[in-house]
Amino acid sequence: MWEEFKKFAVKGNVLDLAIGVIIGGAFGKIVTSLVNDIIMPIVGLLLGGINFSKLEFRFGNAVIKYGAFIQNLIDFIIISFSIFIFIQLIGKLRKSEKQKKAEDPELTRQEKLLTEIRDLLKRP
Repeated sequence: MWEEFKKFAVKGNVLDLAIGVIIGGAFGKIVTSLVNDIIMPIVGLLLGGINFSKLEFRFGNAVIKYGAFIQNLIDFIIISFSIFIFIQLIGKLRKSEKQKKAEDPELTRQEKLLTEIRDLLKRP
C-alpha cells in the first residue's frame, strides 16, 4: 500500500497540483494586498472616505459586518478576473505553439540529406 501511495504522490499531475496550490495561495495574498492596500482606499476616497472594513450593522447584540463582505466580494471579482486573463494568455501561447508545430513539420532523415545536397549544389 505504501508503494502504491508513493507512485501516486510522485506522479506529475499530483506534483503539478501541489505546486499550483502553493502558487495560488501566494497569488491570493498578492491580490488581497492589492485590494486592501491600493484599490479599497481609492474606492473609499471616491465615496467620501468610507472605510469598507468598518461598515457594520448592529441588530441587538449581533453585529453584521457587511463591509467585510463587500471587501471579500471585491477580492473574489479581482481574483476571478486575474485567473481568467491568465488562462486566456496560456490558451494563446498553446495555440501559437500548435500553429508553429503545424507550420514546421519535422523533416525525415532523407529530406534533411536532400536539403543538404541542394544547398551544396547551390554553392558557386
